[in-house]
This record gives sequence, C-alpha cells and structure tokens, in this order.
Amino acid sequence: MSASRGLVDPSFLWRKLHSLSGIVPIGAFLAEHFWSNAYLLVGHARYDTVGQDLQTIPFRLAIEALVIWLPLLYHSLYGFYIWYRGQSNVVQYPWVGNWMYTLQRWTGLIAFFFILWHVYTTRVITAGRSNFSTVQHDMASNLYVAFYIIGVLAASTHLGVGIWNFLCKWGIAATVRSQRAAGFLGVAVGLIFSLAGLAIVAGARYDWHPFGSYVQ
Repeated sequence: MSASRGLVDPSFLWRKLHSLSGIVPIGAFLAEHFWSNAYLLVGHARYDTVGQDLQTIPFRLAIEALVIWLPLLYHSLYGFYIWYRGQSNVVQYPWVGNWMYTLQRWTGLIAFFFILWHVYTTRVITAGRSNFSTVQHDMASNLYVAFYIIGVLAASTHLGVGIWNFLCKWGIAATVRSQRAAGFLGVAVGLIFSLAGLAIVAGARYDWHPFGSYVQ
C-alpha cells in the first residue's frame, strides 16, 4: 500500500479557497463597490456623502487589509499560478469548460491591472479623498473612460464566470442540468454588473443622474 494513499493533495485546498475567495469576500466587495458608486446616478451630493461615510469608517485601513486586499492578493497570485501551471479550475465540459477557463484567466488579468490603476487614481493620487469632482475630471479623458469600461466589463465577466466555477467546484451544481443553470446564473450576474458599471461610467462622464428625483 502506498504511504501517500489517503493523503489530501494540498493544492486541492488552495484551489477550493481560491474559488471561495472570489465569491466571499471579493465578489461581495465588488457588489458593495458597485452599489456605493451607483449613488452617483442619484446626484453629486449623495455620492460624496456615501463616499465620505465609507472613507471615515473606524479602523478602515485594517478592515480593508484583512477583508479586501489580502484575499484579493491571494486570489490574484494563485490565479496566476494556476494559469502558469495550466491547471484548470473548472469542471471540464467539452468546449464550454475550455472557453470558460480561458475567459476567466484573461478577464482576471485585465481586472487585476485595472484594480491597481483604479486604486492609484482614486486612492493614492487623491490621498483617499476621491469625490464626484475628481471622478468627473478623470472621466473627461477618453483614454481613461475606455480603460474604465474595459476594466468594468472584465471584472463583471470574471465574477460571472467565477460564480459558475464556484458552484461546480464546490459540488453545489453537480448534475449537467444544475451546471447549465449555474452557467445561466453566471451570465445574468455578469450582465447585470456590466450594465450597472456602464451606467455609472455614463453618469460620471456626462453628469447624468437618472435617479435625481429621489432627493427632491
């Protein structure tokens, strides 16, 4: 009998944690980030108030480091490792699994660099005091808007595919029918986030506030 029989491959645990971290806390944070930024569609003052509330949370830096940046760093670096090793982290369907795997890797790469750039422009340059005026100033650049749109679409798609991957990998979607349903759910989430992100970009670019009547 092999001495290694019965031992769990350590990479199994790391891959599980990798897919889980993409949903909680990173996916949850992405949802919150889109939600708080959506207040831009209500108006300048409301957006700035929400931003100020988030920026003045007690122990904000410690909370961000533990709940956002460390999980994001692990998820990104291990994702690059999986890509480098060529280890698929999706349930293998003929063709579909290969497309999902490729889409997840490339959207993750784009989202990673977009997040770095986004943090630099909204947190570093502004010293953590980003508001509607600074966002609108940045959105005056066509290049900025183009990269923002690419980043938003990449992050939204990555989350959508990640949901499908998570449900399959964790055995929640174990049958062909449930895996197909998980795929439709992932598409729906990716589409909703993409549309919301594009609306936020349009609001900042064109000073568009379709929900302005909420504060009247």
